[in-house]
Order: sequence, then structure tokens, then C-alpha cells
Amino acid sequence: MNDRRDTNPDANRDPIAGAPGAHPVGVAAGGTAGAIAGAAVGSLFGPIGTLVGGGIGAVSGAAGGKAIAERVDPTAEVEYWRESATSRDYYSKDRDFDRDYAPAYRLGTEYRNEAGARDWNQAETELKQRWEQSRAESSLDWDSARPAVQDAYDRTNRTYGAYQETDQYYSQNYDKTDYYNKDHSFDDYRPAYRYGTQARTSRPNAAWSPETESELERGWEQAKGESRMGWQQAKGAVKEAWHRVETRLPGDADGDGR
Repeated sequence: MNDRRDTNPDANRDPIAGAPGAHPVGVAAGGTAGAIAGAAVGSLFGPIGTLVGGGIGAVSGAAGGKAIAERVDPTAEVEYWRESATSRDYYSKDRDFDRDYAPAYRLGTEYRNEAGARDWNQAETELKQRWEQSRAESSLDWDSARPAVQDAYDRTNRTYGAYQETDQYYSQNYDKTDYYNKDHSFDDYRPAYRYGTQARTSRPNAAWSPETESELERGWEQAKGESRMGWQQAKGAVKEAWHRVETRLPGDADGDGR
């Protein structure tokens, strides 16, 4: 397995674990149009990735109704899978990650960004065709690449769904909390809720502690985007989102990316 690592700061590394693609950065504002149709809230909260986009606002149908395009960063997702792929039963250590598997993970992520939420059976035919066009030097045929493509697609789909659900829930509740400050709008609070949501989903066995809080505080300046809140103002929202996810994590949340 190729052991190259992406040291680009834009890989959005987790403030606690240092894993790439770990927390909302840039603006991290707005909802997404493509939640997992019909899914129970609890099933949304497995390991999720990062949404990146520009400007304050929301994608159509979410809080605010402003059309700001957000997407899951394919480069950060490839780096996530670089760390996680070896635990998958389809992964062969005799293959080269960058040559063979990275194109599959990128394809699954990019397809979900472009096509929106689709039933996998409907998406697979088109993905198979795209694989033959985009596999470059990968030695994987479609049957071998398919599980990696689907893993990336599923994780990206879950990312959109989890952030949309979080946005919609808190847009209706943020101004009823003890920590609410009337000087701040939901655009200020949204990144904090997303930050807490992502931080907890990436740590199935974690607990809120002084050490966790200290690490999250250090990551807030990058995660806050255009939020006007400092850490002390944002902490209550981050903590609430963290604990809300705790009660909704699926029973098999083992951090395996599914």
C-alpha cells in the first residue's frame, strides 16, 4: 500500500484525531438538498465527512432558502479512505491505494455530489460506465472497484443527510436554548451545530471532557467560517449537537465508514 499522506491544510483535519476531512470548514453554512429519503434520524449519524462551500446561506429547501452550492470535498474523502480502507473486507493490501482505490473513492464521492441522492441500484449502471472512463491506471475491474465506490457514495450520502437534518432541527430550536444570544442569527449558530455533529460522529467511543473541549476550542477558528461567535459563545451549541448525536448513534457505529 502506498503510504503517501496529504499534508495540505485544506484537507480539513480533525482537531482531535488529526484525520483529514474531519470537520466543517470554510463557511460550513446552509442546508443540503438530498437527505437520505425516509431514513430514521438515528441512521443518519454514522461517520460523516465535510461540506465545503462559499458564502452564508443554504441550499434550496433548507433553512434560509438561499442557493449556495455545497459539496463534499473529494480530496478530503480520499484521504479519509486512505486511513480507513484497510479495515474493509474488499481491500487488498497487494494493491496500490493511490493507483487502484483512490479513483474509486473519488468517483463515488463526486457522483453523489453531482447526481444527488439516488437508489444504489439506479446509480450503479451509470457508475459502472463512468468507472471505465475514469479509472485511469487502476487495475480494478468494476466488480472489484464497486464496493469502494459504494462505500464512498454511501458516506457522502450520509454526510448530506446528517447536515441537512441537523440544520433543519436547530433552525427551529436554536433561539429557545439557554445559550441563545439575540445578537446572533442562525447563520452564526449553524457552523457550531455542524461542528459538534461531525466531531461526535467521528468518535464512536468518545465522551465530552475537558480535554475534548480544549481540542474543539482550538479547531473552532477554522470551523466557524463566517460565524461571528467566539468559542465561548459557540460552545453551548457545539456541546448540544455533540450530545444529541450521542443519543442517535446507530448500534453498530464502529467508525468503519459505512
